[in-house]
Amino acid sequence: MDPYRDRMQRKKAIVDAAIARADRDQGLLLVLTGNGKGKSSSAFGMVARALGHGMKVGVAQFIKGRRDTGEEAFFRDRPGLTWLVLGGGFTWETQDPVHDAELARQGWERVQEMLRDPALGLVVLDELTYPLRQGWLDLGQVLADIQARPPLQHLVITGRGAPEALLTAADTVTEMRDIKHAFRAGVRAQKGVDL
Repeated sequence: MDPYRDRMQRKKAIVDAAIARADRDQGLLLVLTGNGKGKSSSAFGMVARALGHGMKVGVAQFIKGRRDTGEEAFFRDRPGLTWLVLGGGFTWETQDPVHDAELARQGWERVQEMLRDPALGLVVLDELTYPLRQGWLDLGQVLADIQARPPLQHLVITGRGAPEALLTAADTVTEMRDIKHAFRAGVRAQKGVDL
């Protein structure tokens, strides 16, 4: 007998049984949080995957006010994609919490339209956790809007420090952990990796 083959056959039986038990479809709420790098990058990977399957996608970027990121440059003109930049820039740059709060509220009104649109198979709310943490958006209203979205619409929310109520509501939560980052060694943000 081959021990590796035996182990893989047992593993296959377990995986096949788990797949057989998963018997329904639903729109998923995914939260990508934590202090590590890769939350937005993961979400944009799902955007590429959804577009590749012919789904319509909506992206709303809170906080980030720049329109020169590589992901937006790549996705901007793709058919089936709506891309909204809703922020005025990182809070340490804007230093205007009143204006940032107003942009977040105005942005949420636009997001509510996305969350009501059954044609959108995937919606990404990039950096949404920041306006929630700052209290610029009402968490109860946000959760109610998320709950009321079309039944097969997938929703991905990114950002550090996701509120506990959002984590509880989510179907899938991934926490990115920061172990080491080149920036702390003096390396500026690099095109294709950070921008």
